[in-house]
Amino acid sequence: LRRYEIISIVGEGAYGVVLKCRNKETGEIVAVKKFKESDEDEIVRKTTLREVKMLRALRQENIVNLKEAFRRKQKLYLVFEYVEHNLLEILEEHPGGLEPEQVRNYVYQLVKAVGWCHQHNIVHRDIKPENLLISPSTPGGVGKLKLCDFGFARQLPPPDVSITDYVSTRWYRAPELLLGSTHYGKEVDLWAIGCIMAELLDGQPLFPGESDIDQLYILQRLLGPLTREQHELFLRNPRFNGLKFPDMRNPETLERKYAGRLPHDALSFIKGLMAVDPAQRLTCSQALAHPYLAALEEKQLGAAAAAAAAGAGRVTSGGAAETSSGRGPGRKASLQMGGSSGGAPGGDPMDEDMPSPPATRCDG
Repeated sequence: LRRYEIISIVGEGAYGVVLKCRNKETGEIVAVKKFKESDEDEIVRKTTLREVKMLRALRQENIVNLKEAFRRKQKLYLVFEYVEHNLLEILEEHPGGLEPEQVRNYVYQLVKAVGWCHQHNIVHRDIKPENLLISPSTPGGVGKLKLCDFGFARQLPPPDVSITDYVSTRWYRAPELLLGSTHYGKEVDLWAIGCIMAELLDGQPLFPGESDIDQLYILQRLLGPLTREQHELFLRNPRFNGLKFPDMRNPETLERKYAGRLPHDALSFIKGLMAVDPAQRLTCSQALAHPYLAALEEKQLGAAAAAAAAGAGRVTSGGAAETSSGRGPGRKASLQMGGSSGGAPGGDPMDEDMPSPPATRCDG
């Protein structure tokens, strides 16, 4: 950390501490994630390397930028761009919820971030307000949203391979996760987006359960009963032995909850995210094509096309184009992500390289 001046502690968790720092050479403000355990701890090492590799593969404007990763004195460090606020802080400032257009814009940015993960077959599994960074916004507007903390993220295995069931913060956890399923997919992230959307609208969590069984109860009270397959999972799970739910066939419903408050497109959209049956939930690509977000998506695609055309014009008139900074398809790049080809400042670079996967489209 010789190149960085520590300004303050931003946050602290089970794995380590996040520091707000200043680069002494450039003056740039960054966030440095310092892990408590040494890199000899196999769990910490694997978790860190997995997070680094995913972030290296997922460079996108709505995903936090990992600048570099290094070790010093057997401690692991990740250096990120510094973003001033997170969505939890925004919600605390607006206990009655945000304006509808602000909600739409934040949800759009979140779907873009998660959709990019899903195109790379990565499920985040821990989408919550604290993990959504927000840059300062203009009065009445919205800031840039950036998804962060990929410590729980996983590359999805083949359908017949099980994965960890206990992930994500309870209030944003899909029914299949609460029930202990080990065969789930991208749908769990879409459920969490629905929970975030509701919280942005109301200013309060949609399902603030005090336990997993309470969480399952309150979500059924609003959305209706579990599917037959989910009910079988419930009966087989030893954590729920001797427990049963009351009749859930007459739920409050999202229509009643938001009667007179949401236009049809917004109501249809949140219903598509909050389907109890994961097979009925929207995918990210379906969400972007939904009338609730379609205009924002068309606007961004139009802006991107205009920028690409302008760039092509400059190449034609100039006769040659500058090459990008080492992010071409298939190219192996160092985990030094600040654009430097040298060693890590004050430490050794983490030496595991990974080629960027191709940005293939999928229906996720």
